[in-house]
Amino acid sequence: MSVLVVGASAAGLTTVEALRRKGFRDRITVLGAEYHPPYDRPPLSKQFLLGDWDESRTWLRPGTMLTALDAEFVLGDPAVSLSDHTVHTTTGRSLTADHVVIATGLQPRHLPDPPLEGVHVLRTLDDAAALRKALTPSGGWRRDLRLGGVGGDGVGLRVVVVGDGVLGAEVAATVCRLGLAVTLAGPQGVLMGAQLGVVVGKVLGELHTAEGVELRLGCAVDGLEDVDGRVSGVRLVGGEVLPADVVVVALGATPATGWLEGSGLTLENGVVCDEYCRAADGVFAAGDVARWRHDDALVRLENRTNATEQALCVAANILGEHQAYRPIPYFWTDQFGTKLQVHGRPSADLTVAEGTIGERFVAHYRDAGRIVGVLGWNAPKQTRAHRDRNLAREGRI
Repeated sequence: MSVLVVGASAAGLTTVEALRRKGFRDRITVLGAEYHPPYDRPPLSKQFLLGDWDESRTWLRPGTMLTALDAEFVLGDPAVSLSDHTVHTTTGRSLTADHVVIATGLQPRHLPDPPLEGVHVLRTLDDAAALRKALTPSGGWRRDLRLGGVGGDGVGLRVVVVGDGVLGAEVAATVCRLGLAVTLAGPQGVLMGAQLGVVVGKVLGELHTAEGVELRLGCAVDGLEDVDGRVSGVRLVGGEVLPADVVVVALGATPATGWLEGSGLTLENGVVCDEYCRAADGVFAAGDVARWRHDDALVRLENRTNATEQALCVAANILGEHQAYRPIPYFWTDQFGTKLQVHGRPSADLTVAEGTIGERFVAHYRDAGRIVGVLGWNAPKQTRAHRDRNLAREGRI
């Protein structure tokens, strides 16, 4: 029996490691679109962008551990189609296996404007490296003198982040820590409102403002302005223009499923799977790209923890263990030295269960009186305890 994992991602690598731990010794091939070995994405917007980490620190495993897996890694060759259990690649390879695991993740959304110099997205390691270069003196601040008086020391560099979700907030916090002027614009009334709710989103916004981030919330972006093909500003609905030398577009992402068109799989906001993460006979999906059945609904989660946990379930089911995937959603974010953790799902009904809001606290989200989520602000141990008491026993999602 052979396994082909499409996506050298956290989910893809975890699938391989889990199979080997469970005693699977047959052929495993990992196909990756990028040339980099499997790496971790959360540090890209924080430690790596800040310059505290180099590329090798983002790698999920050192080379010796990858070699010990006895798997063939085919990197830098994106998949272009799937037919039955055969994956065709950009360079013309045809890779066939008894079981195919789709772990291709997401692709970032872009603004509809024509490509402009100075506009960045942040999804891949190469994206992060390009943005880090743009934010450092060697990135060419002096060439922007004609646009805004930017000097070689970075004084006057204007950065605008478009997007008020997790990634946008993290990038704004990191850029601010670099000592640069940063404005964050987004349509929500509070920062990370969809992930945190109004109360905590407002507190997070106050933290950003106190640290020096200019927030323009409740402001939808209409487009970009440029001078000779280089971005010069972000245009808001209503006509106001925010001056910008560097723009980071953080408007979310969509499942990377274009290569699966015509495969016969059901593609609706991801690869649709059953409760066992199976998309078809011998075809599974894991991580951000997977949308699986949980009770009476289809669910897709975009976070690092889900990528790992779902891959473990996929590995088990490849080996015939017949495990339904029923996680408790979880994500975390670190901004300005503050750690936020959310287990379960947010709702409008929030009550503080422990501590003082704005300092160290734990809060509960409720739906019709039932606790459906737990949030922690600089309280990891207490948050985990509340999760175990209120969510873990029922596997609520």
